[in-house]
Amino acid sequence: MQGAADVPLVEVNDLSVKFVSREATVHAVNDVSFVARRGEVLCILGESGSGKSVTLRSLMRLLPRHAQVAGGVRVNGRDILTMRPRELRDLRGNDVAMIFQEPMTALDPVYTVGQQIGEAVRRHTGCGRKAGRARALELLELVRVPSAERRLDAYPHELSGGLRQRAMIAMALSCDPLLLLADEPTTALDATVQVQVLILLRRLQRELGMGMILVTHDLGVAAEIADRIAVMYAGRIVETGPVGDILSAPQHPYTAGLLASTVHAQRRERDIDAIPGSMPDMRNLPSGCAFEPRCVRRSAACRTDRPVAQISPPYRTVACLNPMPI
Repeated sequence: MQGAADVPLVEVNDLSVKFVSREATVHAVNDVSFVARRGEVLCILGESGSGKSVTLRSLMRLLPRHAQVAGGVRVNGRDILTMRPRELRDLRGNDVAMIFQEPMTALDPVYTVGQQIGEAVRRHTGCGRKAGRARALELLELVRVPSAERRLDAYPHELSGGLRQRAMIAMALSCDPLLLLADEPTTALDATVQVQVLILLRRLQRELGMGMILVTHDLGVAAEIADRIAVMYAGRIVETGPVGDILSAPQHPYTAGLLASTVHAQRRERDIDAIPGSMPDMRNLPSGCAFEPRCVRRSAACRTDRPVAQISPPYRTVACLNPMPI
């Protein structure tokens, strides 16, 4: 019999999300499949507009009403897409929690930090105000907010960007979630604070044993925190694998292009090579490979044949007709 530890915490199968309006239909996510395991950090990497955030929000059904969703999403064995509203409210914050990209807009400006964290605790545990406040203080100390007791009574605008993000992390951890979703949690922060928040997230993830899915367009962030990477382009996952393998020997030309266009220890700024062209129009995706117009390894078949993800040992997949040699 398969043990609980062997069962994926997250299973996404052929997930598609489109936004339909009178003007157009935007195909934001197209046939995406992946798994995330307990105690693992999966990083979804790609350019802005590639469908990363929509994929992440689908795991909690945090999509607008006009979104049309197909496929399968299971978290801890539960089917997210068929849940009733009350079941979803119990799931959010309890089993699955989310850190949003911009804490200033995610936090309510008319309530103190302590009130907002305490409310989340009371909603899911049924404890009183005093216990909720005590738990809020404990959480702020856990995420190493200085003078935590004083910060409980501060409003979001009274805190720096780094402290607001730590408060968001504290709120997300308030009910010991099994899965933590992080949507570009360091984008709005300066470089020094970014590193502090990444180290904090990695430490908490390991100490609490959570699964974590992090969305980013920053290869440096992925290298710092991820166990595995899923590279996304034009609403599809084009490559997956362990972080070290992906960064040292990418197989998809898009992944190789991302690496070549990034400044890191082995490359100086003047040596970077930008990927030519731009993302395709998500309202009118090509019939073949969406990356074909920008790809240095394209062939005639790439214009008409849509590549299917192929298993590429060890523990990797790549969706490309002309993959890079390992």
